[in-house]
Amino acid sequence: MSEDKFKSGFISIIGRPNVGKSTFMNKVLGQKIAIMSDKPQTTRNKVQGVYTTKESQMIFIDTPGIHKPKHQLGEHMMKVARNTLKETEVILFIINAAEEIGRGDEYIIDMLKNTKTPIVLVLNKIDLVHPDGLLKQIDVYKDKLEFSDVVPISALQGNNVETLLEVIENYLPEGPMYYPEDRVTDHPEHFIVSELIREKALHLTSQEIPHAIGVEVEKMKADKGDKIHVQAVIYVERESQKGMVIGKGGKMLKEIGQLARQDIENLLGSKVYLELWVKVQKDWRNKSNFIRSLGYKDDEY
Repeated sequence: MSEDKFKSGFISIIGRPNVGKSTFMNKVLGQKIAIMSDKPQTTRNKVQGVYTTKESQMIFIDTPGIHKPKHQLGEHMMKVARNTLKETEVILFIINAAEEIGRGDEYIIDMLKNTKTPIVLVLNKIDLVHPDGLLKQIDVYKDKLEFSDVVPISALQGNNVETLLEVIENYLPEGPMYYPEDRVTDHPEHFIVSELIREKALHLTSQEIPHAIGVEVEKMKADKGDKIHVQAVIYVERESQKGMVIGKGGKMLKEIGQLARQDIENLLGSKVYLELWVKVQKDWRNKSNFIRSLGYKDDEY
């Protein structure tokens, strides 16, 4: 009997903001490459995570949450999300099982109606839902769109994630190993480091600041003792926001740096010396060139 052929393919992860897309991908990879926050629209770019087994390689594309854009950065985020639906082998439509279907979900369903790609409905956060409520949710979504499969999971706790991976593998064609088997992302380390810093700034700052925050790693270099020096700038749009990010006596900025350094050390596997600055770049979210300078690309597949 002949051996099974190796399978590979690209999987789009799509859904409204804050439904757990990044949490799911990080759980699969066993490593944080996509930032997580309780504030919506955290993911701004397509973040590719690579999961490889002896039988297959899955390249997950975590997309920005679908929302109505209010500035050029928002337009960029929606373009990225729409582009990931092209030429992928599987689409994971992740919803929050603990919430009723909303306008954002309806909008995504309309986007998906004309695609011939297999669509798996993933009901996340099942740990927050009674089984009867879960069945009702499934029926509501099945009435709206014909799904190739339906898989309930808890990305945070890991419940049923292995089952979902098996379902995905069933839809993958025979194909090559696109990335080395020890690779977990195609993003440069500079980008992931900047995202980890932004995550901590999002987590610690008040509601009015988060979406005005951008991070750029200006320098990342190892010294002779293998300690990595990272210099990064946190950009905000107003002077008042700069003061909030720095905090009284620099306390907020110091805390952002301490928390970010821990994650960066886990990512790089080395001791890290992190230097942070805060600068004002007025209305940067409406400046295409500046958005690109922060590493947010809108290239298509």
